[in-house]
Amino acid sequence: MRIIFMGTPDFSVPVLQALVDAGHAVVASYSQPPRRAGRGKALTPSPVQARAEALGIAVRTPVSLRDTDAQADFASFGADVAVVAAYGLILPRAVLDAPVRGCLNVHASLLPRWRGAAPIQRAVLAGDAETGVCIMQMEAGLDTGPVLLREATAVGGKTAGVLTGELSAMGARLMVRVLADFDGFPPCEQPEEGVTYAAKIDKAEALLDFSQDAEAVERQVRAFNPVPGAFFEVAGERVKVLAAQTFPGEGRGPDVSDPQLGPGLRRGSVIDDVLTIMCGTGAIRPTLLQRAGRGVMTAAELLRGFPIPAGTQL
Repeated sequence: MRIIFMGTPDFSVPVLQALVDAGHAVVASYSQPPRRAGRGKALTPSPVQARAEALGIAVRTPVSLRDTDAQADFASFGADVAVVAAYGLILPRAVLDAPVRGCLNVHASLLPRWRGAAPIQRAVLAGDAETGVCIMQMEAGLDTGPVLLREATAVGGKTAGVLTGELSAMGARLMVRVLADFDGFPPCEQPEEGVTYAAKIDKAEALLDFSQDAEAVERQVRAFNPVPGAFFEVAGERVKVLAAQTFPGEGRGPDVSDPQLGPGLRRGSVIDDVLTIMCGTGAIRPTLLQRAGRGVMTAAELLRGFPIPAGTQL
């Protein structure tokens, strides 16, 4: 098939590669414009743009697709279908209708749950038992279109980063299946019940909220690994938490031995010498951390050079 591919981040790259490997003619690749990144703030192409250029595919990086010239350029490729995977721009009706078979989206959730920008992280934050991928026929609404194919996977103790890689590979595989037998996957309308919205992640959400129960705090850690990175602040410094374990109870970890610590402790207090932290219910103990400008380290390694004694309020 003649395909226009539309995607931007690392999540999208395996989908693009799978289309090429399956023998489809990817006639153009659309991605968000290069952004300034790194210490030198040089303009850096998106992962999809970089891969498309390496594959010799024509690249377009419009700021918007609402311009009539951009829409005419899109239509000029004469695509059978557009495949969209985490593109990040709204597709107006003229773009949705241009390909013969319309636009298909690789969406990383079990629709109608988690429509929107950050479905993987929201699923982890909410404590969902499972998530997955839907291949969806796009329409004007936000992720409201009918679903052609879906597959689920357990969330378990996975980080958002691990799930992103897993769902990206799953989405690539499912999209190739659909394109190989387009008429064999009749669209199924989404149910009206169970709709939730996955709002874009605000960096402020990554500040660990120790007023929650320990399990919810640990989900923050996994949801924001690798980006933007869950963190706490101590002594004027931000410390990222990349992994943690939880302990049940009313805010006390298993290694507290000093009864004098009890009365004055509040949520967010360090309650022992191995960095166990009191939560709303239960306690959490970071196991992998990172200070600004430093490498990843264990709690023991951190504490040797950066003491955080019992009684410290984070």
